[in-house]
Amino acid sequence: MTRKTRLVLALAGGFALTGCINMAPAHERPALSAPASYEPAYRPDGATVASQLAWQDYFVDPRLEALVGTALANNRDLIAATARIEQARAQFRVEDSRRLPEIGASASGTRTRQPLSASGTAGATGSVTSNRYDIGVGVSGFELDFWGRVRNLSDAARADYLATVAAQRAFYLALIGDVASTYYELVETDEQIALSQATAESRREGLRIARLRLDNGVTSALPYRQAETLLTQAEQDLSSQRLTAARLRNQLAVLVGGQIPADLPAGLTLTEQDNGIVLDAGLPSELMLARPDIISAEESLRAARANIGAARAAFFPSISLTGNAGFASSSLDNLFSNDSQTWSFGPAIDLPLFDWGAREAQLDRAKALEVEAVANYDLAVQTAFREVSDGLAGRRWLAEQVVTLEQAVLAQEEIARIAHARYREGVADYLEVLDAERNLFSARQNLLATRRAYHQNAVSLYVALGGGSAEQEL
Repeated sequence: MTRKTRLVLALAGGFALTGCINMAPAHERPALSAPASYEPAYRPDGATVASQLAWQDYFVDPRLEALVGTALANNRDLIAATARIEQARAQFRVEDSRRLPEIGASASGTRTRQPLSASGTAGATGSVTSNRYDIGVGVSGFELDFWGRVRNLSDAARADYLATVAAQRAFYLALIGDVASTYYELVETDEQIALSQATAESRREGLRIARLRLDNGVTSALPYRQAETLLTQAEQDLSSQRLTAARLRNQLAVLVGGQIPADLPAGLTLTEQDNGIVLDAGLPSELMLARPDIISAEESLRAARANIGAARAAFFPSISLTGNAGFASSSLDNLFSNDSQTWSFGPAIDLPLFDWGAREAQLDRAKALEVEAVANYDLAVQTAFREVSDGLAGRRWLAEQVVTLEQAVLAQEEIARIAHARYREGVADYLEVLDAERNLFSARQNLLATRRAYHQNAVSLYVALGGGSAEQEL
């Protein structure tokens, strides 16, 4: 067996011994801290699984779809979240590369001139010129990962990368929810503005009639001032709603990453927003596979446990391997001859004897980070269960509120019609009309606000159930 063969076998044996022991705690998913099922009263049978439904198929408003698409393309926070994925992927590649030896090649040539006296020849004069040529490949400082330190650092980096990917998807869904929620508020506000404008116009006509009745001595100044108060209230509401609309448009511009495009398609009213989709809530345990924030929390826990393994391995000797093989000669003609072969091989062992508790502190820190990661995972599960439960409850009770308020508006419209008729016939004073108009305006406003809340709740439930598959989104 040649010396070169022995060198190759020694290097291969060292590589085979790496990663024999893993000191990281075995990863186990913490026990589910949420109930086994949702409240049965809030779970109508649905045929659609949110995680398999793309957002383009969930929204029916073309204007909202265009805004969501623009936000996903231009939102600065989403761009930053995507860049963090690339950072985590690169860091994982760096850590994973350390599990394999770094092999380098080198070549050099030197020509040296020295005086003969420097060579130790007594009384010699003149100089001598010599050449040296070297070429070879080698491994420098490759750690033999007996205790799994490098492997665990690589596993931790991979888990961090996967956690970052899941966190980006969680932000992706949250951005869809934020855009939709803001848009529904803007639609409601625009409808409130239209309602206030129509109400103000109607009350201006009422004020004109009250003025005529006052001038003709039919009524006193009190009904006129009451009609004037009704008008000022409508105008005040109109100004407040226009301010709200301006702020919502500014907020929407930030979400979409720039000015709202002017060529957006026409939108739908709140009444037309219902898509007819009933989402299947499934079981709380299914959220662990559908919710990206839970997936991210679990990957962070996996990374924390891998870091514990790396911290434990630091208590054991670090063994590094250095070796190289090549050729060296004073003549280029003989550089690759058998007599010019060179090789070297040698391990190095490093074990700090006194570090004043530094490694113990690193291990304690890693264990504390694991405790924190477990708590964060448990909190993510509990938050997910609460959000889904809130969405399911809202789906039922907000729908009932909308139906009730629709009936209330019809009743208030009839009351207002009767009050006006009674006033015209002289049976009632204007205070009755005033109360009827106020109650009708308030009922219409409440109906608009509840319809908006119903649609916002539907979007929140879609996001809470992990809506949108990864293949469709990323």
